[in-house]
Amino acid sequence: MNSDLNRLQEEAIGVLSELIKRPSFSREEEQTATYLAAFLSGKNVDAKRVGNNVLARNKNFDEARPTILLNSHHDTVKPNSAYTKDPFVPQTKGGKLYGLGSNDAGGCLVSLLMTFLYFYEREDLKYNLVFAATAEEEISGAAGIQLALEHLPKIDFAVVGEPTLLQMAVAERGLMVLDCKAIGKAGHAARDEGENALYKAVKDIEWFASFRFPKVSDLLGPVKTSVTVIETQNKAHNVVPAECSFVVDVRVNELYTMQEVLNIIHGNVLSDVKPRSTRLKSSLISLDHPLVKAGLALGKTYYGSPTTSDKALIPFPALKIGPGDSARSHSADEFIYVDEIKEGVDFYINLLQQLLV
Repeated sequence: MNSDLNRLQEEAIGVLSELIKRPSFSREEEQTATYLAAFLSGKNVDAKRVGNNVLARNKNFDEARPTILLNSHHDTVKPNSAYTKDPFVPQTKGGKLYGLGSNDAGGCLVSLLMTFLYFYEREDLKYNLVFAATAEEEISGAAGIQLALEHLPKIDFAVVGEPTLLQMAVAERGLMVLDCKAIGKAGHAARDEGENALYKAVKDIEWFASFRFPKVSDLLGPVKTSVTVIETQNKAHNVVPAECSFVVDVRVNELYTMQEVLNIIHGNVLSDVKPRSTRLKSSLISLDHPLVKAGLALGKTYYGSPTTSDKALIPFPALKIGPGDSARSHSADEFIYVDEIKEGVDFYINLLQQLLV
């Protein structure tokens, strides 16, 4: 196995370098999708392209067996203005591979890809393997994992590759963005007239700031609400505003459904509250799940993740884990340690070895 492992580790680094060279902003992932599909084809893997998602099954796929999904994304955010290096030129220095998307989530993606290839031709597997390199994760777009799942067989559980320092994110907060509007009545600011919508909004904002949802998760903590935007349509200083809009970022733990959180909010604020979406649900994989037990057997710890990933859109148990560090994601001069990629390939193979053989 050592020679095969070393070859896959080196190939993972090479593939990631090629991905870095190709811009792949969300909804603009054509170049990396084309490269990944061609790479798999060159390995005699029958890859399927669905939009900018690249999908493949193991060679001896059997409908009678349960199926594991190996998923990570190949889209990136746009580089921020603080970059000092060319984000599309892979550079290795001091054991670090620099480049946009190297950490989030290129290292995970190529490590899962090599793991898929390691098991691809095996005939004695207890599970099927499906590989999915998906698009639009950074914007939770409908043409990413959600579209890919429509073209995949029944999946029993998944490994979702995100940078977690190779520790197990067994739970993940859901995300709900609320557009809120307080309604008043316009009037002249110099006279005692009108109903100031801004004052009404402030009362509701104070509620969001002070209310504590009673169910607190051991893994994810409390539901968290943050008012992030407030505005009126007024341009003049002397008009009492008739409307005041504000936005609330809501991070939901696994003890509440989105609707339960909405019902509590509707029962306590006077503003009109409308969620932009309830798609990005909180999630939890049981600590008794075979995938988690396999990770524990390899000495990994588990935690609840405050950030949202494609795990939120997956309707079956999923474990989020991968090489790299979430703290580096979206940062200037993004990088991943070369050794982290090597460890990622080794870990994923050992994790699945416990289940597949």
